[in-house]
Amino acid sequence: MSSAQQIKSIVEELVQSFLNENGFELVDVEYVKEGGNWFLRVYVDKESGIDIDDCGRISEYLSAKLDEKDPIEGAYFLEVSSPGAERPLKKTQDYHKAVGEHVFVTTYEPIDGLKEFEGTLHSFDEETVVIEMGKKKISIPFGKVASARLAILF
Repeated sequence: MSSAQQIKSIVEELVQSFLNENGFELVDVEYVKEGGNWFLRVYVDKESGIDIDDCGRISEYLSAKLDEKDPIEGAYFLEVSSPGAERPLKKTQDYHKAVGEHVFVTTYEPIDGLKEFEGTLHSFDEETVVIEMGKKKISIPFGKVASARLAILF
């Protein structure tokens, strides 16, 4: 059986050209087991946002491609959706687009005694993520970022 990482790569390869041709951006792919079921989740977005019809078109296309190539052993549920308002920051271009936005970042190891940072993404230069938290700016080496996402302010 293929590993989750291999499946993720295969799915990205299968869907990327369709998404590019139709103005969509692939945000993330997950292949995870929850309870007794496997889920293949594909998160997609576009400038104007995506709707249920977009998700349906992408799901139909990807489902046909997956049936053709058959890279996944056993049963699974395919879900295509928007990454939501708290969109993950995965690629360097995601960080560049998020400068000035409110973000939540976790690190692999403590920086200034903390592993969680929430504030405005002040800058990003491919090596360092700078988050403004109140009057303080925290510089986080990009390699130490475990996860990052946009965050909603309440």
